[in-house]
Amino acid sequence: MSARSGGRILVDQLVRQGVTTVFGVPGESYLAVLDALFDVQDKIRFIVGRQESGSAYSAEAYGKLTGRPGICLVTRGPGATNASIGVHAASQNSSPMILFAGQVPRGDRGRDSFQEIDYRSMFGHLAKWVDEIDDPGRIPELVARAFQVAISGRPGPVVLALPEDMLTQAVDVADAERVRAPLLQPAEADMERLRNLVAAAERPLVIAGGSTWTAEASERFRVFAEAGGLPVATGFRRQDLFDNSSPSYAGALGLSTNPYLQDALREADLVIVAGGRPDAITTGEFSLLQAPRPTQGLVHVSPGIEDLGRVYRADLLINATAAEFAAAWIRTPGAHRESWRARTASLHAEYERCLVPNPSRAGLDYPSIVAHLSRTMPPDTVVTLGAGRYTGACQRHYRFTRLGTQLAGQVGAMGYGLPAAIAAKTVHPDREVVAFAGDGCFLMTGQELATAMQFDLPLIVIVVNDASYGAIRAHQDREYPGRTLGTDLVNPDFAAFARAFGAHGEVVERTDQFPGALERSRAAGRPAIIELRLATE
Repeated sequence: MSARSGGRILVDQLVRQGVTTVFGVPGESYLAVLDALFDVQDKIRFIVGRQESGSAYSAEAYGKLTGRPGICLVTRGPGATNASIGVHAASQNSSPMILFAGQVPRGDRGRDSFQEIDYRSMFGHLAKWVDEIDDPGRIPELVARAFQVAISGRPGPVVLALPEDMLTQAVDVADAERVRAPLLQPAEADMERLRNLVAAAERPLVIAGGSTWTAEASERFRVFAEAGGLPVATGFRRQDLFDNSSPSYAGALGLSTNPYLQDALREADLVIVAGGRPDAITTGEFSLLQAPRPTQGLVHVSPGIEDLGRVYRADLLINATAAEFAAAWIRTPGAHRESWRARTASLHAEYERCLVPNPSRAGLDYPSIVAHLSRTMPPDTVVTLGAGRYTGACQRHYRFTRLGTQLAGQVGAMGYGLPAAIAAKTVHPDREVVAFAGDGCFLMTGQELATAMQFDLPLIVIVVNDASYGAIRAHQDREYPGRTLGTDLVNPDFAAFARAFGAHGEVVERTDQFPGALERSRAAGRPAIIELRLATE
């Protein structure tokens, strides 16, 4: 071995861990890392963002898509605070992510130095683990641990701080081996207990959630559910976990849940939460599944031991990943009752009915546009969503049939759609990627259109322009009628905004204009924005 700088050692560990893409914004606090990345451009692509929140969102989405930690590099102080929203998103979305943040030199800590932050205090309640690397000789150890923590149990974010002078110090140290997540398999006794509970159930309902599914597990579970006539719903913004065209699919729980599915959850005598958290949005603010002891029988399967029993006292708690649980359950006999089939068929028929938008005389019928996209885009298209009232139509009228085709933050933060689309197009350059964003949502990270242009990522952004913070306006009108303040927006011409970046831009004001605009955007060969101008009150 020969002595290497801390920055070089860090980049060598990323290569050892199989990292091929890094997102971030450059900063003087980690110049040694950037210098080391210069020499491995054939192995690691550095996607340079225009603001750290966008880069952090992209890293989170990358982790969600790949199952390996998305990597984000930011400078100290302002860079880290800007990126904190992505760390919060990774925590609530259960996505593996590692944020490497620059730090002041070791000798300057505690002096309120330029851009100094105590990262342990700042990120302690957001990340699974936060640490600061003081000794470059420990970089392989601590980076390997960061990967291990991020992908083990319930996946999530890790933050490592990098003192500037530590990155330039040279030491001799061996590289770490690539880490892998441990298998979390359900015990045979748990599966026997599950079989007994299911056998006694008249009205079971499975809720698929979480981030530890695989494409193989999702497909096998679909076949298993169909064979047994078992109804399967998906949790908040997790529609792609289960093929929506399956006769076993009951619909999606969340902010746009249809009443029939709410009734089905209330009336179920056994609810099996497979892989995720029974969070507030999925459970209707804990009203459809009452906390702490539901009226329904409850089985909760989660890879995160800390989530089991945290909110609900369940009849059975199983510590396992969704994929391993599904693999064990489909080998377990007994998940089959003919009496389930009629109820499952009824639930799927209701889902199909609600999938079709209600007729509208509006000049621009937004739900019909979403339905058109669902019918015409390839089934492997990746759809990304930010947050806002506009997302309801996407979750209600778009049919997801494959795992990894929906990227939508459970954290409910605006600005996610475009950065997530950048990650999706980086992972899947040959697939179509469509981001939905409200007008307020888009302008929180709209500068990342420059990133998409710079790195030749021909994605499509559909900006739903109602000249307001629509969701907040709706709540305001309900709670304080006639006292609107702060929710009206004056927007740019979003198509002209796109063209200013060199992207393709279209404005759609009538429903019949959309198909042509979509086809021209798909054929443009570069990033595109389609602005939907909704009528405003």
